[in-house]
Amino acid sequence: MVMGARWATTIAMRMNTEHLMTLTQWLSPAYPVGAFAWSHGLERAVGRGDVTDADGLLDWLTCVLEHGAGRSDAILLCAAHGADDVAPVAALAAALAPSRERRMETLQQGAAFAATTRAVWGLDLPDMAYPVAVGRAAGLLGVPMVPTAQVWLQSFASNLVQAAQRLMPLGQTAGQRVLSGLSPICARIGVMAAEATLDDIGAATFAVDIASMQHPAQYSRIFRS
Repeated sequence: MVMGARWATTIAMRMNTEHLMTLTQWLSPAYPVGAFAWSHGLERAVGRGDVTDADGLLDWLTCVLEHGAGRSDAILLCAAHGADDVAPVAALAAALAPSRERRMETLQQGAAFAATTRAVWGLDLPDMAYPVAVGRAAGLLGVPMVPTAQVWLQSFASNLVQAAQRLMPLGQTAGQRVLSGLSPICARIGVMAAEATLDDIGAATFAVDIASMQHPAQYSRIFRS
């Protein structure tokens, strides 16, 4: 509780309107990173019957956030935010991808984010994994680390909820209930990631990773991962 209060005070002091508008623009569905094309293995999970309804989706995405790429990518984002040399963080992010499609997912979205952000803000931002690119851009512009990680996680979860709505009978209201249930998790992981180091990265989402490995062989697909 004390840690959460301290971070809330720091954010309130440092976050300004320009930062807020920049962050919401970067992580809006309108920002051209192509997120709509990727399901993070969810398409395979739905296809094999692992996820069939809103409760199952909430459980699946909670696992992704708390024990999988959500937590790891948030730590990478925070490491990139304050890094003197971002190259080792970028190399680690690319190496951590558990499948070919997941590697493409993070690298291609990251390259698209970097290209647009370079063009609009003129930043020295090379192509690299998506969370690393976002963290680096936020650091260069002085956008605070914790809200960047928190909103990035919510954007990641939101994209997967939208993917689920294309894959299974899940209405918009039910989808928003799932996302609302994930928001406290995103907030908590964002705070944790800011105090973590690269040595704290670790994942245990075997079903998620196997789904991403099996996805290329799925007979009918609408997503790239």
